[in-house]
Amino acid sequence: MSNLTLILIKIAYLAVLWLFVLMAVGVISTDLFGARKKAKKKKPRPRARTAPPSRAATSEPPRPRPQRQRRNEPSVLAVTQGPLTGTTVDLASQPILIGRAPDSTLVITDDYASGRHARVYADNGRWFVEDLNSTNGTYLGQQKLNRPQPITVGQPIRIGKTVLELRK
Repeated sequence: MSNLTLILIKIAYLAVLWLFVLMAVGVISTDLFGARKKAKKKKPRPRARTAPPSRAATSEPPRPRPQRQRRNEPSVLAVTQGPLTGTTVDLASQPILIGRAPDSTLVITDDYASGRHARVYADNGRWFVEDLNSTNGTYLGQQKLNRPQPITVGQPIRIGKTVLELRK
């Protein structure tokens, strides 16, 4: 083989090697920080100078009324151990997503947490915790979760080095 052929093979090999390295770095950064969301540019709409239409005339559904807090129901999810100790998240009707991904409701900066690690949600007045196929698992007390489990006030939920619990 000529020297020119060998040089071209070396350059092609290095290009493929660098492509592999860049793809690996992209996968690792997506796992650590979550997928990037592209912001859509919105075009400004001209405003009409007429009276606003009534709520019945618009297609917008009425806003749900906030439910009254019952005496024995929890009101917050609190971090009791770990880097975010003292942090609380108000419990609402939407599920609380826990993980390292930036779009999570509670972002945990723990090496043992997955991007989308677990979720806490309400169902028929009871609260449940569910592991979302995380690498290191979610623990309710000392038990590793393999399906959604009901949780009560004060029961510890452990994700890596972070411990959470429901509080009134």
